[in-house]
Amino acid sequence: MKTAVLGGGLSGLSAGYYLLRRFGNPLTIYEASPRVGGWIRTEARRDRDFIFETGPRTIRPVGIPGANTLELMEELQLPLKPIPRSHVAARNRMLYAKGQLCMLPNSPRGLFGVKPPFTQPLYKALLHDLFTGRTLARNGDESIYSFAERRFGKEIAEYAISPMICGICAGDAKQISVRFLMEELFEKEQKYGGVLKGTLYARFEDNLGQDQPKLHVQDLQEKWAMYSIEGGLEVLPRAMRKYLGQHNVNVQLNNACKALTFSKSGVRMSLRNADVPVDHVVSSLPAYKLAPLLKPQHPSLCEQLLEIPYVDVVVVNIQYNGNQLKQDGFGLLVPPVEKLPILGIIFDSCCFDMNGNTVLTVMMGGHWFDQWFGHQPSQKQILDIATKYVRQILDIQEEPNFSRVHILLKCIPQYTVGHKERVKRIRKYLKDYKLPLSLCGAAFDGVGINDVILSARRQVDAIP
Repeated sequence: MKTAVLGGGLSGLSAGYYLLRRFGNPLTIYEASPRVGGWIRTEARRDRDFIFETGPRTIRPVGIPGANTLELMEELQLPLKPIPRSHVAARNRMLYAKGQLCMLPNSPRGLFGVKPPFTQPLYKALLHDLFTGRTLARNGDESIYSFAERRFGKEIAEYAISPMICGICAGDAKQISVRFLMEELFEKEQKYGGVLKGTLYARFEDNLGQDQPKLHVQDLQEKWAMYSIEGGLEVLPRAMRKYLGQHNVNVQLNNACKALTFSKSGVRMSLRNADVPVDHVVSSLPAYKLAPLLKPQHPSLCEQLLEIPYVDVVVVNIQYNGNQLKQDGFGLLVPPVEKLPILGIIFDSCCFDMNGNTVLTVMMGGHWFDQWFGHQPSQKQILDIATKYVRQILDIQEEPNFSRVHILLKCIPQYTVGHKERVKRIRKYLKDYKLPLSLCGAAFDGVGINDVILSARRQVDAIP
C-alpha cells in the first residue's frame, strides 16, 4: 500500500514511524515548512551552556501514553534526562495570586491547615466532593470550571483548575471540556457519584498486565516525575527524521499539499510540482489547515473541522547571569482571576543544569491574547511586559543578558465543551464516506507529546 503523511511535526513523524512498522514502503511525509518538529524548537547556546525551549520541555511518563513514548525513545536510543519525584522541580509548584507567590501543597499534610491563596483547608474540598451527589451532565459534557466548582467548590475552580488549564492549553477553563481533558475524573463522578468515591472503587477494577518497555520499568523503579532529552526536546523529531531516512522514508520539506481529491482508486494529492496518487493519507495537520484541502468535495467535513478553535501564544525565553531565583521549583502559574497578561513562568534552570545561568520561560496570551496584545504587538512590547512581571513576581531586578520572543500563531487547539463528540462525528464522516484518510495529532486527541504520538499510533493501527 502506498501511503503519505501530511505534516512533519511530532505527530506526523510518529505516523510515519508506525506506518513504516505496519506497511513498510513506499511512504512519503510532506512538510510545508523548511524543518521538522512543528512547535518543538530548541535553541542551544553552546557558548554559555544553556538552552531555550520554545515549545514543550519535559515529558511525563504516565500511564499507557507515557509508556508508549518511552518505547519510542528506546527504539531511537535517545539519551534521557530524568527528573525524579524527589527533585525540587517535581515537588515545588507555585501560583502567583492575591499579590504573592503561593506554594501549592506537595504532600497529604498540605491538605490540612490554611495556605494562601485558599481560605480554608483543602481537605474540605475533598469532603465537599464526597458528600455532593451526582449530577448527570447535560449532553454528556460540561466545562472543567463548572465541574470543579460543582464537585470541589469555587476556590478550587478559580485557583487550582483554571491556572492548570492555562498551563496545559492556554485556555479558559470555563470553555474547556471536562470530558476531554479530565475524562477519567468526569467518568468516575458520572459512574460512582463522586470523584473520590470513583477513585477508590476504580482501584479494585484496574487490571493492567501488558508487557512494558524497559525504560518504563526503569522510570517506575526510579520514580521519574518527568524527563527531557540531552540537548533538548528537538532532538526527538530530528532523530525520528534520521531514523525514517535510514529506512528509506522520503521526508519532503517546503512541500505543502494544496488539495486532496478522493476517488474509488484512492486519493490524489496536489503538491508543489505534481499531483501524486496514493492509497491512503494520514493527516497530522491542524484542523484549520486540513479543512480547505477538503472543502471542494466535502464542504460539511470542512465546516466541522473549522469548529475546532485555536489560540495564539507568546513565549519569551530569558537568561540572566548567575542564580537569580529566590525560590526553587518547576515554576508558577497565574490564575485568570488575577487579570494579569501572563499565564505562567517556567524555571528552566531549576529543572535542568544550565551551568550557573538563570533561565526562565514566560508564557503569555492564549485565550486572552487579543485582550492583552491586540493586533501585531512588537517584540519589544512583549519583552517589556515579560521582564516587568519577572521583576514584580520573582524580584529579579537585573536586566536579561539574553532573550528570545516568539509569537506562535494558532498553535494550540482548544478542546471546548463537546470536543469529544465533535471528533467522533468527524471520524464517523470519514468512515461513512469510506475516505482513505486518517486524522491524528493535537487537534483531535490531546495536546501533549505523549498524546500526539499515541494518536498517530492508534490511527495507523485503525487503517483497514
